[in-house]
Amino acid sequence: MSGGGEEGATLEFTPTWVVAAFCTVIVAISLAAERLLHYGGKFLKAKDQKPLYEALQKIKEELMLLGFISLLLTVTQNGITKICVRPSLTLHMLPCNLHDAPANHESHFQTFFPGTARRLLSGEHSTPESASKIGYCSRKHKVPLLSVEALHHLHIFIFVLAVVHVSFSVLTVVFGGARIRQWKHWEDSIAKQNYETDRVLKPKVTQVHQHDFIRGRFAGFGKDSAIVGWLLSFLKQFYGSVTKSDYVTLRHGFIMTHCRTNPKFNFHKYMIRALEDDFKQVVGISWYLWLFVVIFLLLNINGWHTYFWIAFIPVILLLAVGTKLEHIITQLAHEVAEKHAAIEGDLVVQPSDDHFWFHRPRVVLFLIHFILFQNAFEIAFFFWIWVTYGFDSCIMGQVRYIVPRLVIGVFIQVLCSYSTLPLYAIVTQMGTHYKRAIFNDHLQQNIVGWAQKAKKRKGLKADGNPGQGSSQESANTGIQLGSIFKKATAPGDSSSAPKADGISSV
Repeated sequence: MSGGGEEGATLEFTPTWVVAAFCTVIVAISLAAERLLHYGGKFLKAKDQKPLYEALQKIKEELMLLGFISLLLTVTQNGITKICVRPSLTLHMLPCNLHDAPANHESHFQTFFPGTARRLLSGEHSTPESASKIGYCSRKHKVPLLSVEALHHLHIFIFVLAVVHVSFSVLTVVFGGARIRQWKHWEDSIAKQNYETDRVLKPKVTQVHQHDFIRGRFAGFGKDSAIVGWLLSFLKQFYGSVTKSDYVTLRHGFIMTHCRTNPKFNFHKYMIRALEDDFKQVVGISWYLWLFVVIFLLLNINGWHTYFWIAFIPVILLLAVGTKLEHIITQLAHEVAEKHAAIEGDLVVQPSDDHFWFHRPRVVLFLIHFILFQNAFEIAFFFWIWVTYGFDSCIMGQVRYIVPRLVIGVFIQVLCSYSTLPLYAIVTQMGTHYKRAIFNDHLQQNIVGWAQKAKKRKGLKADGNPGQGSSQESANTGIQLGSIFKKATAPGDSSSAPKADGISSV
């Protein structure tokens, strides 16, 4: 037994009906959760929602990681609680002031402030009764590095953090996806116009500065000032972040760059699939996010109010991301307006990675991932402290520090769902390359299958020493198919885009 708390009866002296009932409940709950995930996966596969199915698999991986962490903590619990250190080492970097610990909160005190350290501060002396109560480390005149109760609470916190992060990520994508699906009627109206033969064949000259997109993004107050332009982009994310003229123009620019031969390309459907594909990354907890948790726990020191100041990190990042995405749309408008006064046909913007931070659109997804996790961490930490130690806990802090954290958390969730995520979904398509979601799942599988078969045939013929012509032909086939699949993830320009037959199935 570990020394650090009251010992109870072992399994040898526990009634069998208690053991059986407890195991039944735990197994039943676990099987119900496993079956729920299983049937959820079957439903998504039946609905041909491969990206969401892969996101569900990612959630299963996170649950497996949590299970391993739980097992590791449980197995090593006795060994950890028998790691003894000098009392002086436990008097520094505490989340609460040791002198202010209330006497009636013994369980809370035992979690963070070992009993020997408290007696050391108060001048009390060890007695045989107190030594036997504390146990292993007290007999060495030391204190446990981590008590059983503290280990248990840390165990619960890790679980709560993962559950809240997954839940918040799902809510963000669901609400953001609902916002994006409201744009479908814009796509339908464009498709209807494309089927009107007279409208399509009629020659058209566009006065650039009279175009709705240019008037909304370029003309007017602040067009000649970079500072005012950034300020307008900052404000734009709070109202009408994406208008119909924005959607129509960005859609047309994408199609003219990547699939010029297929003007009826369903851009909205592609955008939804690309967002679902990115959801796999957002729902996971990467190693650098766990590193952030460790750093926060290290810096959560009494008087620093780290939990309060750290709440401003995600809101600042979120506002910066939203401003940047809005400014990219403005930059696209400036590029066209500064070069042309009138053009033949529709207005065309030129997608480019140069508009994004470090010329990498994926950086935006990384920041959104961190923002969602940080916000989930704040909310999870708040509720964990509230349920475990109570609202009056010294870790919780004063009300003037609690209320702003909750307000910021709600603000981040709402703004990210209804503004930033939809902006990300459409603006990141304005990079140099398109995503492989441009191909449907069946076409992706066929391309990979063709490439693998060609490569296999090449290997078989090489073993049999075939003629040079047949070998060369097989090699060329494999190279061509491999190139097509490679272009699905990173094409160079419009000339490298696949033919309309491949994309029209989207």
